[in-house]
Amino acid sequence: QVQLVESGGGLVQPGGSLRLSCAASGPIFGIYAMGWHRQAPGKQRELVAVVPTGGTTNYADSVKGRFTISRDNAKNTVYLQMNSLKPEDTAVYYCIVILKTMATFRDYWGQGIQVTVSS
Repeated sequence: QVQLVESGGGLVQPGGSLRLSCAASGPIFGIYAMGWHRQAPGKQRELVAVVPTGGTTNYADSVKGRFTISRDNAKNTVYLQMNSLKPEDTAVYYCIVILKTMATFRDYWGQGIQVTVSS
């Protein structure tokens, strides 16, 4: 059973920084991509950033230049460095790992971690 454990969320003032981590454990084979989504109250879940294996990272326009996604493949861990945080970044952030086996893709989600940006 693949499990994802997120950490690093919390309360931060506008302009501040946080670093989220997501460690994957279990039968991890063929990671296709790792990334982060978020869901704010009353809104749909949206992609924040994704880093495909051997591919180019992608960011939501709203976080470009402020957030940086990275991976430690040896640890099956993905990070999200969030700088210059704004109140509109307040949301529950979810880690996602997509595994590819033959022609089959399967995604796994973390439990979600709260990020609150407020003065």
